[in-house]
Amino acid sequence: MKLTRFTLIALVSLPFAAGCSDTPLTPGNEASSPSFARASAGVSVGDTYILTAGRWTARQTREVEKLGGEVIFSHEADGVAVVRSEDPDFLVAAERSNSFSGVAPDVMIQGVKPVGLAELEDAAPPAGASFDPNDDTFYGFYQWNMRAVGADAAWAEGCTGEGVRIAVLDGGISSGHFDIAPNLDVAASASFVPGYAFDEDDDTDDDGPFRHASHVAGIAAAPANGIGTIGVAPDATIVGVKVLHGGSGAFSWILQGIYYAATPVADGGAGADIINMSLGGTVQKNLPGAGQLVAAYNKAMNTAARNGVLVVSSAGNDYADLDHNGNLIKIPAESGNGIAISATAPYGYAVGATDFRSPASYTNYGNSAIHVAAPGGDFDYPEYPTYLYDMILSPGAGTGTYYFAAGTSMSAPMVSGVAALILGQHPDMSVGRLKTAIARTADDEGEPGHDPYYGSGFVNAYKACTM
Repeated sequence: MKLTRFTLIALVSLPFAAGCSDTPLTPGNEASSPSFARASAGVSVGDTYILTAGRWTARQTREVEKLGGEVIFSHEADGVAVVRSEDPDFLVAAERSNSFSGVAPDVMIQGVKPVGLAELEDAAPPAGASFDPNDDTFYGFYQWNMRAVGADAAWAEGCTGEGVRIAVLDGGISSGHFDIAPNLDVAASASFVPGYAFDEDDDTDDDGPFRHASHVAGIAAAPANGIGTIGVAPDATIVGVKVLHGGSGAFSWILQGIYYAATPVADGGAGADIINMSLGGTVQKNLPGAGQLVAAYNKAMNTAARNGVLVVSSAGNDYADLDHNGNLIKIPAESGNGIAISATAPYGYAVGATDFRSPASYTNYGNSAIHVAAPGGDFDYPEYPTYLYDMILSPGAGTGTYYFAAGTSMSAPMVSGVAALILGQHPDMSVGRLKTAIARTADDEGEPGHDPYYGSGFVNAYKACTM
């Protein structure tokens, strides 16, 4: 049996060698629209910097060029730019310039890997369960997470997320998977990782053909096509935005991915209504440049909200109290105007457990951070050979692989899918009202009212789309 346990790797505070993008897309029609740099090869993160200013204007661009650098991406209103320079003295020179309010080296961020992982074919089915990939019987038994949030009841009311666009900021998505392809907008999907297309990733590690992006996307919006699994919002559109490779990615890639996803299609972006980020890292606030990076993240996520785009992030798998985390800050869970999601799980589902709302053994928590909780799965029940079924089943790589996985990476797309169900019924709803709707229709669990593990409660798809 292929079974792996992972721990979250923290955000490093110094740059590591990796690529950055330098092939620009066509700019948008408006003067203030950002120009996005899709991926190309040959730029190391060690040569890449995040610069900020009150606004990014021609003055800042000229100053970068004067100091021997090149602007790869900039957002005028937010005053945020990604800059490349091979000059070893660029950082010091930029810090001395009065044209910038902040300068920080680019860094690598690790995706929130599952705490548990197993391929479907490695698991023996319980009595009466089927593994027929040509039938949606995967849903009938294995997808307890959908029934736990009332997704099936929501579908019966016609809530399917039709017309809503979910951008999955992650690694390479499996564009040919038959539980991804029908809902995938290939034209709008993009990569900000050098040398790789949006649907390419590293499939050579110990995880085999597991694709984190595909698993996440399938939870949110796998179609009801009679094959395999079903997503929370089976008629929503998926946009793959590759910002990680092999589980990690440069801060600059993720930053550009947020802006790209939150920009309308007419202006050269993905036109997302919802951004799912099952990724993250931990920043030490007092390290040089940390404040600038956190501020840039906040600006990007707040701009997404102003553009009417909800950002949903995983809370993280460290079993950390985010209310009392000392000098550490979890990004993007604690960034900007987005929402962070904790994870729940059953313990012994295949042997009769019916409580799907117990906090997962690994989930981060905290009143200040958690918006709501959702199923993320667990595998802390090893005395029974069927403990794999306490995890979440969703697509893997290729055209038809499926994996069980557990983590807040899995709980975040559950809420992204619920948000899509709501927007499908109320397409003009603002981000503020959408966040409120998710919270107010959640089932109160744990301590009465808002509490550290559940936030406002356990998400309820049926109540959310029929409010």
